[in-house]
Amino acid sequence: MKIDDVRLLTPDQLADQLLNLKKEQFNLRFQAATGQIEKTHRVGEIRKDIARIKTVLRAKTPAA
Repeated sequence: MKIDDVRLLTPDQLADQLLNLKKEQFNLRFQAATGQIEKTHRVGEIRKDIARIKTVLRAKTPAA
């Protein structure tokens, strides 16, 4: 996921995307623990995508 794509999403869409990525990350961790993971590079991609979304989400929400 590119940063420009992330910036175009609304905060609600970002929250949904974050939830989906966290679920996928959990599934990949489970596959890695059981030795069934095929795409090992995907783990790093998911981590970076989560970080991108959290960064943009924090920038879009007003400071409390």
